[in-house]
Amino acid sequence: MKRTQIKNLSEKKGEEVLIQGWVDVKRDQGKMAFFDFRDASGKVQGVVFGKHEVLEQAKELRPEWVVSVYGKVQERNDKQAKAYREALEEGKEKPFFNKDVELEITGFEILNKAETPVFEITESTQEINEEVRLKHRYLDLRTERMQKNIRMRAKTAKLLRDLLEEEDFIEIETPVLTKSTPEGARDYVVPSRLTPHHFYALPQSPQQYKQLLMSAGMERYFQFAKCMRDEDLRGDRQPEFTQLDMEMSFVTEEDIMALNEKLLINLVEKLYPEKRIQQIPFPRISYKEAMEKYGNDRPDIREDKNDPNLLAFVWVVDFPFFEKTADSDDPQAQGEWTFTHNPFSLSKPEYIKDLKAGKNIENIIAAQYDIVLNGYEIGGGSIRAHDPEILRSILRILGHSDEKIEENFGHMLKALGSGTPLHGGIAWGFDRLMMILQNEKTIRELIAFPKNGEGREPMMESPSKITQTQLDELHIQLKELPKKTE
Repeated sequence: MKRTQIKNLSEKKGEEVLIQGWVDVKRDQGKMAFFDFRDASGKVQGVVFGKHEVLEQAKELRPEWVVSVYGKVQERNDKQAKAYREALEEGKEKPFFNKDVELEITGFEILNKAETPVFEITESTQEINEEVRLKHRYLDLRTERMQKNIRMRAKTAKLLRDLLEEEDFIEIETPVLTKSTPEGARDYVVPSRLTPHHFYALPQSPQQYKQLLMSAGMERYFQFAKCMRDEDLRGDRQPEFTQLDMEMSFVTEEDIMALNEKLLINLVEKLYPEKRIQQIPFPRISYKEAMEKYGNDRPDIREDKNDPNLLAFVWVVDFPFFEKTADSDDPQAQGEWTFTHNPFSLSKPEYIKDLKAGKNIENIIAAQYDIVLNGYEIGGGSIRAHDPEILRSILRILGHSDEKIEENFGHMLKALGSGTPLHGGIAWGFDRLMMILQNEKTIRELIAFPKNGEGREPMMESPSKITQTQLDELHIQLKELPKKTE
């Protein structure tokens, strides 16, 4: 007999079926036993009575055992069934628990037994110690809340892919083994066995590659890109995370912002109809105004911060291009110039002369923009420096010598000088956006196998040591770690 998914049982009323999945709940009542069975598509109640042999076998079952269940699909007529059908008639989301039918069980086959789980699978694990959850992530992911989080993430990604395809974008993968260049955060590096004493870097973002794709004439690119940054961690930051990355040729700031606004509105309307966008079109606020009014550049402008279904998008624009770093010996002292977003941006047109000349640096305004949602930056981008001489000037302001510019960015300068159109783009923090849409507190709830707050993955126990043979192959010798002081 072919397997039927639980979500499709309503189409099989009166028929003999086979379902396969997990024992979710067991209720033994002596002469009969009730079960809730679960597969990836939903839950259903099953009941066994009368047949002695089947009933005795049923009494052996335990939660989380994997089973094949044979039975006849019967329509339910209780209050729960009525409420279930009314919800469907009103156009509400189909509940995970199918209360329209139940399964009159005629036989079992045990496919795999299970040890008693370390926490309840039938309940939300939000209050369970996170280290325990991450250590047993395969169990945590079985819970209804986590299943919904991961499935909504997949639905969102598919919808965005479809919408971008309608806008003539092409999805292109860029390398994850690349070159270490000074872009802001600390790189994760990977030693090369075939080129001893040389290292790849894992990408902090696809920034350079997506601009090179504009040089290549692709015009409209996107990808869901893995990004890796060795930086301090927090609830909305991971060592590796996902960006929805996009870049466009022959566009203005207005073009990019309008497209992204359209994407976000479509996403909310189609997948989160219960949520309300506070203001359309999205309001705009300058960086200067945001700092003066809110004290930060990611303002939470919600009218009611207690409403979890209120979405307050706002564009923050007109960022200063450069800022002074703190002196390493005196945090209060100003050091060298650094960029506020990335070194590949372009300034507003009226500042181009200053940018080329390296003058009036503190007053140069960049053609940069962030999209903020409920107090979180969920995306940022800019129009790019497509003229190689402008990029060279920017890098000089940042303190790079001509020799280092050629060493680190020569490939970019050559590409831009090959005939590169005006272009710009944006990158969404996809995990962060999903965290807000799913009303979760950290992005770890939206990542299947995240790292913990210390950058470790307790389940796989990574990072881990490697063998001396591996070290020898890579020509790497480890230094003794400094002793910890009491």
